[in-house]
Amino acid sequence: MSSPVKLVLATRNQGKIREFRRILDAISNGAIELVGLEEFPHTTDVEETGSTFKENALLKARSICAETGLPAIADDSGLCVDALDGAPGIYSARYAGVHGDDQGNNAKLLRELENVPEGKRNAHFTCAAALVLPDGREHVTEEIFEGSILFAPIGNQGFGYDPLFRPHGLAISSAQMSAEEKDLISHRGKSLRAIAPHVISLLTSLG
Repeated sequence: MSSPVKLVLATRNQGKIREFRRILDAISNGAIELVGLEEFPHTTDVEETGSTFKENALLKARSICAETGLPAIADDSGLCVDALDGAPGIYSARYAGVHGDDQGNNAKLLRELENVPEGKRNAHFTCAAALVLPDGREHVTEEIFEGSILFAPIGNQGFGYDPLFRPHGLAISSAQMSAEEKDLISHRGKSLRAIAPHVISLLTSLG
């Protein structure tokens, strides 16, 4: 392929953009030029009306693909807590009422789990990643990242619920891990690595 194929990352979340770029850059070997929505400021903010992570990821990828005319990849991810019957789930980003209020979301989660003891605080992150091409081809992957919820936030890396999430088998929170360490085991890292061969195969076929 003579020049890279553009792929739009269908998010305005800078934390996710950094993560997407870091992971996909490492596996694309220059075949894919990753661009974020900052290059398309007039695109629509897609309403997440799906009932699953996969549905919401596809809604976002389809919308951005249609508006830009470029292949688009989007994710929908969230935290599912066993003691809360899977909440906050698909509502993770707006759990406290305002989309993207990490501090408020974390505070609400701790309140909801105030009387839940150690050993009963199991949780997992889920990430669905969807690729949509202008010719109508689509592919979706979904992966999880298992752990438990701490009693107080620890660490200043990552974003979202990372300071409260302790991955299984580790003594630190996600927010105490380096980006590279987290990519290896996180829901988003695993989901992107799972979809990566399809991204490369489908996009390079356009070249």
